[in-house]
Amino acid sequence: MAITGECFCGTVQYKITGKLRDGRSCHCSRCRKAFSSQASAYALVNPAEFTWIKGEDSLTSYPTKQGYGLKFCKKCGSTMCGTYQGEVHGVTLGCVNGDPEVEIGMHIFVGSKAKWEKMPEGVVQYQEYPTK
Repeated sequence: MAITGECFCGTVQYKITGKLRDGRSCHCSRCRKAFSSQASAYALVNPAEFTWIKGEDSLTSYPTKQGYGLKFCKKCGSTMCGTYQGEVHGVTLGCVNGDPEVEIGMHIFVGSKAKWEKMPEGVVQYQEYPTK
């Protein structure tokens, strides 16, 4: 069954025909600002399995010099996905409809988390991005 997602106002919608993988929560200061939260919730997707089904023209992008970026709904501001060199490489889990059957497997950049955030015991944590 396909995974679907949409922004807060419903203007932008997508479909994923495969599975999400490598769920993570990022606690860096940039993700806190982009997601208006203590952290992001994000999972990777195979770009060939991702399709915009409505509202792609209602997206705006914020690319970085390193080739990464985020896409947002112009109308409601929902952070929809992450990109690498212009191609969707992951989605924000808050915009996914239903159960995407993926779990947050790691918390990254906890070395720069907000001072007021308390991490639960027993979660996999990395001070920065894990190197394999």
